[in-house]
Amino acid sequence: MAEENSVAMQQMLDRSCWVCFATDEDDRTAEWVRPCRCRGSTKWVHQTCLQRWVDEKQRGNSTARVACPQCNAEYLIVFPTLGPIVYVLDLADRLISKACPFAAAGIMVGSIYWTAVTYGAVTVMQVVGHKEGLDVMERADPLFLLIGLPTIPVMLILGKMIRWEDYVLRLWRKYSNKLQILNSIFPGIGCPVPRIPAEASPLADHVSATRILCGALVFPTIATIVGKLMFSRVNSNLQRTILGGIAFVAIKGAFKVYFKQQQYLRQAHRKILNFPEQEEA
Repeated sequence: MAEENSVAMQQMLDRSCWVCFATDEDDRTAEWVRPCRCRGSTKWVHQTCLQRWVDEKQRGNSTARVACPQCNAEYLIVFPTLGPIVYVLDLADRLISKACPFAAAGIMVGSIYWTAVTYGAVTVMQVVGHKEGLDVMERADPLFLLIGLPTIPVMLILGKMIRWEDYVLRLWRKYSNKLQILNSIFPGIGCPVPRIPAEASPLADHVSATRILCGALVFPTIATIVGKLMFSRVNSNLQRTILGGIAFVAIKGAFKVYFKQQQYLRQAHRKILNFPEQEEA
């Protein structure tokens, strides 16, 4: 028993801090602690050194758990007892910290919703007419407006996501030989190609999302402008805008089909040249 006590006393005299590597001889007034299951040279550490090391690991979050880097034992960290006022303030601070992400998400969703409502109202006045649109919305049920107006940009975006030009182009490539008029309108659409090129997937287009969003949101404005230019004799604002939208979609689709077909033919007739041989010196 005496030998064990002497060995333990000798270990305490030989202890060194694994953070600053100081011993008892360097600072006899320092407070020591053995916070984990480590043995040997990593068993002891200064209280102040370990406090600084824990602060670095927690990075300002006093509730974060810290473990020993050698044995992975979690340090037992205790705080002085809080008074009732400080306890209530600390509880309120933690509740606010946990509720802020949900509040931020709610504010973001609410902002998007009311932006969609505003866009829907502006679109109604733009398509139907300013005065007529206000009269329609004033006579409508408020609940219907709160549900119907934000669906306008959603439906425009969903409609823009339909790539109907690709389906039309595939059908034309398949049945173009039977309809000779297509060859005169779109040259080369029915001609045989030496190879079938690989077409890029729509998901691989990094700008498709922004193009769909911008194209869908400006479509009512474009339809209104085209309707006024091409169908100025139509008295109804709604009919004029609908006709303008149909005309714009048809003309734009025809140009897009022609452009994609020319790109398709260009890729199909692609060739790889021989590497130019260099003359020996």
